[in-house]
Amino acid sequence: MNPEHIVYRTAVWIIPLVIAIVFHEVAHGWMAKWLGDPTAQEQRRLSFNPIRHVDPVGTVILPLGLAIAGAPVFGWAKP
Repeated sequence: MNPEHIVYRTAVWIIPLVIAIVFHEVAHGWMAKWLGDPTAQEQRRLSFNPIRHVDPVGTVILPLGLAIAGAPVFGWAKP
């Protein structure tokens, strides 16, 4: 895989995916807060910082392992 392909793939897939996941998880947190569950706020996850939403297994290890195996990729993040 040449470096240009890696940069293109990152720009087109990874960056928008991270942004979408973060917005999705923040929306979960805000909705939970609105409905009376302060857990996301207490754990400081109402943040657009992607690091706060990373779950080592669900966000890194499992998706990477599935991608390497050629299987459908899925995962999860912390809300």
